[in-house]
Amino acid sequence: MRRSVPLAAGIGCYTIAVIVAMFLLVDGTGAFVETALWVVHGLLLVVLIRRLGARESSTYAALFVVVTSVMSVYVFDLGRDDLTLQHRGEEVTATVVKERLDPARGRKGRHSHYELRREDGSRVPGPELETTTDLYDVGQELTVIADPEGALRPRTPGQADPTGELLGAVAAGLAALGAVGWTAWRGSDAARRREERKRTAGGGKAYRHVTGDAGTPDEQEQKLRQVLRSHPADRRGYIEVQPEEYPDVPRQRAARIAWETGLRAEALGNRGSWRFAETVIEEVPHD
Repeated sequence: MRRSVPLAAGIGCYTIAVIVAMFLLVDGTGAFVETALWVVHGLLLVVLIRRLGARESSTYAALFVVVTSVMSVYVFDLGRDDLTLQHRGEEVTATVVKERLDPARGRKGRHSHYELRREDGSRVPGPELETTTDLYDVGQELTVIADPEGALRPRTPGQADPTGELLGAVAAGLAALGAVGWTAWRGSDAARRREERKRTAGGGKAYRHVTGDAGTPDEQEQKLRQVLRSHPADRRGYIEVQPEEYPDVPRQRAARIAWETGLRAEALGNRGSWRFAETVIEEVPHD
């Protein structure tokens, strides 16, 4: 785990950098270029995440990180106009002088548009005020935040609040980082199990060297079957055996023997032993 922490931290920093960079580029590039950049990012993530050790789940983890990163950029971009309006906009009192409704298009919602004018009769700069439902009437007085440059739609103070978008973008970004951390943990766990298998294999050789009589592979399998059928389970329901007593029986073969006797081989938390039970947390494949 210690070795994977710096790499996982590096991948996390890389993920954040990509989210920030794509947010800055989202308005300056076309959809094709953006898609190509996300694909390249995903391929790089697969390579980097495989180095964490979780080879089986690297593609799925990379895909999840890319999807959540795209969501983070998209949601944050939704709040971009609100942030800009909060920064440079000015609050004005305006009156609705004209109202129009989008034409009906199937099941698509019809937005309402309102032309606004100031108290002195001048038009509020920017496009018309837009709402998803019919909220205002002609002659109604509103307080809105208007863009002096006229590039953004005027919004009411409630509409111009970017808090929801910011929280959504942060949540998606944290989900991406969480996936990196989870993959690092999975890789560390897989590495630990590989080391455990190596120690187990070495222990079997040592046992055979010391005793000089571990039996043939068939005899070892028969011995394991007898133990699984007759040995009492501990208080947690596990039958625990020492793999060095069966040096010629691979772990997957032992799992198959256990399955034939109605048991399952536990893949987690064995600490150098083999554990078998009717129900396990994660089963060792036996096919």
